[in-house]
Amino acid sequence: MKFFVNFLSAFRIASAFALIPLLMFSLYNPVLFWWSFGLFVLAAMSDWFDGFLARKYNVCTKLGGVMDHIGDKLLVANTLIMLTVLTPLWFIIVPIIIMIARELYISGLREFLGTQKIEMPVPKARFSMGKIKTTLQMIAICAFLLLFALSTLVSDINAEGTIMRIINILTYIGIWGIWLALFASVWSATQYTFTFVQKLKQIKK
Repeated sequence: MKFFVNFLSAFRIASAFALIPLLMFSLYNPVLFWWSFGLFVLAAMSDWFDGFLARKYNVCTKLGGVMDHIGDKLLVANTLIMLTVLTPLWFIIVPIIIMIARELYISGLREFLGTQKIEMPVPKARFSMGKIKTTLQMIAICAFLLLFALSTLVSDINAEGTIMRIINILTYIGIWGIWLALFASVWSATQYTFTFVQKLKQIKK
C-alpha cells in the first residue's frame, strides 16, 4: 500500500509536467483539451485518494509527505500558468500571479526557518484555509479546462443552446473560483506570516 500511495503522488507530479505540452498542443488540436481535462481530473482525484489511503492504512512517511506536497503545488501551479497563456485576460492573469507569488513567499519563509532548524507546520485541520485554497483552485481549473473542451463543439452546426449555457456557467465558476482561491490564498499567507513571526521569537530567545 505504501508503494501505491507514493505512486499516486508520483503520478500527480508526472501529470503536472505532462499538462504543459498537452495544453500547448491543444491550441493546434482542440481534441486534446478533452485529454487535458481528463488528466487533470484524475490527478486532482489522486490528491484525495493518496491522503485518504495513507491515513487509513497508516503508511504516512516523510518521503510520501514531500511527494504529496510537491505534486499538489506543481499540478496547480503548472496548470494555472498555462491558463494565463490560454486566457490572456487581466482578471485571470492578476490573481494567478499573486497566488504563485504567495507560494514562493511561503517557500521562502520555510527555507529560512529550515536554516534555523525550525519547522513551519502545515495546519492539520480538515478545512484549513490552505486546503480550501487548493480545492478552489482545482475547481476553477477543472471549470476552465472543461470550458475549453466544450468550446470545441460550438463551431459544430449541431451545437445546441444547452452547450452555450453550460459554457457560460463554467465561465462564471472558473472566474469566481480563481478570485475566491486568491482570497483564501492571501488569508492563508497571512496565517503563515503570523506563525513565522512566532517562530522568529524562538530564534531570538
